[in-house]
Amino acid sequence: MSDQRHPAPAFARPTKGGVLLSVRLQPGAARSEVAGVQGDALRLRIAAPPVDGRANDAARDFLAERLGVPRSAIVLTRGATARHKLFFVQGLTVEAVRDRLCRP
Repeated sequence: MSDQRHPAPAFARPTKGGVLLSVRLQPGAARSEVAGVQGDALRLRIAAPPVDGRANDAARDFLAERLGVPRSAIVLTRGATARHKLFFVQGLTVEAVRDRLCRP
């Protein structure tokens, strides 16, 4: 259940075994960072170029590091060639994802 003072973010939805994370990816940025929220998606700027899946791999690495989970716990489930992506994050709650990604 979500804490009323901190509602669940629209970009993270609970699912069996983890969280579905909606991401809007901007590859080729100067540095990798969380750039806020756009609609119902978390905006990520990723330094890697959008060539041969490098931006997807870099986004997965960035999310794993920021969320404190192994890379194998992050699975790209939709959007391999699109800017809008859906990642499955295994073993975390929506609250944990919010706290770890939305911290300053």
